[in-house]
Amino acid sequence: QVQLVESGGGLVQAGGSHRLSCAASGRTFSRYTMGWFRQVPGKEREFVVAIKWSGGSTYSADSVKGRFTISRDNAKNTVYLQMNSLKPEDTAVYYCAADLYGSGSSLAASYDYWGQGTQVTVSS
Repeated sequence: QVQLVESGGGLVQAGGSHRLSCAASGRTFSRYTMGWFRQVPGKEREFVVAIKWSGGSTYSADSVKGRFTISRDNAKNTVYLQMNSLKPEDTAVYYCAADLYGSGSSLAASYDYWGQGTQVTVSS
């Protein structure tokens, strides 16, 4: 069992930067591929980025490529989402998710554990 807690959400101006954190419980964090998803009301949860458990390969949605970066600190059981050049359309609830020995899938159904989400609002 893994518990995930996101933090760092808030109001950001368009063009600005912001960082989200996701702290995980347990001693097996390094075995989990970690992903960030986002969701706006009335739409399905959307893949943002993922970082693989082994080797640290990262995967990004086209909509955030070159702007968002995912990283992890296994010693701190934490994954980060660095968001740069933010746009109003990045406004959403952001969720982190964990997939045991995952491949870095962009499918929400592949992830076993989810955080409660944190709101990011980008003002124009």
